[in-house]
Amino acid sequence: MEQQQLKRCPIGVQTFEKVIEGNYLYIDKTEYIYRMAHGASNYYFLSRPRRFGKSLLVSTLHSYFAGKKELFKGLAIEKLENEWTEYPVLHFDMSRAKHVDKETLESMLNFQLSGYEQIYGRPKEAVKLNDRMTSLIMRACEQTGRQVVVLIDEYDAPLLDVMHEEENLPVLRNVMRNFYSPLKSCDPYLRFVFLTGITKFSQLSIFSELNNISNVSMDEPYAAICGITEEEMLERMSGHIECLAGALEMSKEETLLKLKEKYDGYHFTWPSPDIYNPFSLLNALERRRIANYWFGSGTPTYLIEMLRKFKVSPSAIGMKKALSTSFDAPTERMTTIVPLLYQSGYITIKNYDKLTQLYTLDIPNGEIRVGLMQSLLPNYLAGDSDTGLATIGEMYGAIAGDDMDGALRLLQEFLSTVPYCDNTNYEGHYQQLFYIIFSLFGMYVDVEVRTPKGRVDVVMRTTHALYVIELKLDKSADFALAQINLKNYPERFALCGLPVVKVGINFDSESHTLSDWIIEG
Repeated sequence: MEQQQLKRCPIGVQTFEKVIEGNYLYIDKTEYIYRMAHGASNYYFLSRPRRFGKSLLVSTLHSYFAGKKELFKGLAIEKLENEWTEYPVLHFDMSRAKHVDKETLESMLNFQLSGYEQIYGRPKEAVKLNDRMTSLIMRACEQTGRQVVVLIDEYDAPLLDVMHEEENLPVLRNVMRNFYSPLKSCDPYLRFVFLTGITKFSQLSIFSELNNISNVSMDEPYAAICGITEEEMLERMSGHIECLAGALEMSKEETLLKLKEKYDGYHFTWPSPDIYNPFSLLNALERRRIANYWFGSGTPTYLIEMLRKFKVSPSAIGMKKALSTSFDAPTERMTTIVPLLYQSGYITIKNYDKLTQLYTLDIPNGEIRVGLMQSLLPNYLAGDSDTGLATIGEMYGAIAGDDMDGALRLLQEFLSTVPYCDNTNYEGHYQQLFYIIFSLFGMYVDVEVRTPKGRVDVVMRTTHALYVIELKLDKSADFALAQINLKNYPERFALCGLPVVKVGINFDSESHTLSDWIIEG
C-alpha cells in the first residue's frame, strides 16, 4: 500500500506544469526563482551539466512569469510572492539544434520565432533573425503593456558538437551571436532574461556586448538551484529509498551509502552542499536498480573529440588544483581540457583554499569514473571494448578473490587476441590501460605515485590488499620486481593498514600483451 502512494519520479519530464498536474515528485526550487526575479539584476546565466534539471528550472520560470499561481500551491514561492503579475514570455529551446549546419540552425530559429510572430505579428521589413527578435520583443511589450521575459534553454547546444571543428564553430557562433544581439538593445522592453547552458562562451563571442549578465553558476546562494541535495533526498524521497533498499536486499543505511558513492559528490562552488545527479538518482529510485543512468544516456561526442584534441590521458582527468579562472574559463579561450570537463560535469569542486585561492577538482563519483573509463577504453583495446569489458568483469572477480595471477592471465589471453592499437610501444600506454581497468573495478587506483626514492607506475587498493605494480616493456618481470625492491617502494605504504603485494609485469612489443609477471605478497 505504501508503495502505491509514492509519487512517480519525473523521468524525462521537463515541463513544470506537467510535473505538478501529473502529481509527480517535485523538489521545490521555487525559492531560487523568487530570489532571481526580485534580485538586483534582470539578466541571469546559469551553467550546469546536461540532464541536471536546467530545462525544468526554465519551465518553472515560464509558469511563474506567466502568472500561473495555481501551479505553485504549497510551494515556497507561494508565501513569498504577492503580486503574480502575468508577463509575455518568449521561451526558446536550443536543444533542438544539435548536430546541425548553418542552414538547419537558421531554419530552427526561424521556426521558433514564427510561433510567437503568429501571436504578436511581424513587420514586412523584419527579415533577418536579429531584426525579427527585436520586433518580437517590442511588439509583445507594446501589445500587452508589460515588459517581456526571455528564457533561453541550452543556449550553447548548437555549438557543442562542433567545438573541435575550426571551420564550423565560427559560422554557427556568428548565427547565434546575431540571434542574441537584441537582448542588449531591447533592455527597456525586458523584465527578465535567463539563459542556461553547459559551457561558458564569452560575452564578446556570443552576446555582442551584453555585459550585464549576472553569471550565478558559482554563486553560493544558487549552489543547489539544480540537482538534489542530500537533505532534499532524505526529506522527500525516504519512501523511495526504502523501496530501493528492499529491491537490493540491503538496509536503508547501506542503500544510502551506495547512492552517495554512485551519484553524489557535485559542488559548483565552495562552500556548497553535496549535490546528487538528479537524472541518475531519480532513475535509480524509480527503476529500483543502481546503474550508470547519466552516462548511459549518451556520452557526448564533443567530449571524446576534445580529449583527443588536448591529448589527455585517462589518469590525468582526476585530482588537480586550479584557480577559478582556469576551470571556469570561456570555452573558446581554453588552453586545457579542464574548463570543459568541469562545465560538463566530469570533474567538480571538492575543496577550496582561501589562502591560495586554489580549488581542488576531481571526478565527482563512481558513476562518472566508470563511465569515463568505459568511453576511453576503446582507444586502448583497438575498439573491441565489449569483449574487453567482459574480460575486465572476470578480472574483477579474480582480484576480489585475491587471485591477481588469474586476473593477469585473463588480460594476457585477451590482449593476445585483439588487434594492437597505434602507438603502443611505450610503457605509458600500458600504464594507462591498467589505470582504466582498475578504475572500472571501482577500486582506488593511481599512477606515478611518488615515494622517497622514485615513482611507482601503478598503485591499487582493494579491501584486502594494496598492490604496488611496476610495468616494463621488452625487459622482464624480474627486472620490474628488482626495481620495486631496489627502491623499496612498499615502505611508502607501510602504514596503509593492508598487506602490500609487489607485482612486476613485462609487456612484449611484438605480441602486444603481457609476456611474464611475478607476484610477491
